[in-house]
Amino acid sequence: MSDDKPKVKGYRQLTDAEIAAINKVKAKAEEVGELVEQLQMSGGLDQRAINIGKTELQTGFMWLTRGIAQPDSF
Repeated sequence: MSDDKPKVKGYRQLTDAEIAAINKVKAKAEEVGELVEQLQMSGGLDQRAINIGKTELQTGFMWLTRGIAQPDSF
């Protein structure tokens, strides 16, 4: 971990391993997001349920990221 990395306000300095873990979460979120988009384009599906699923998935990925980053602010 390099000390010359700028600190993000409200976040502690992340290790290289933590940054890699967050990047893995974000990559998986993009993959899942593509699936959600495909489902949103499909006819005959319950789009309300799809949209609720999308929101819940976004929330889950956000919590995974927060769990790694452990911000010290609201």
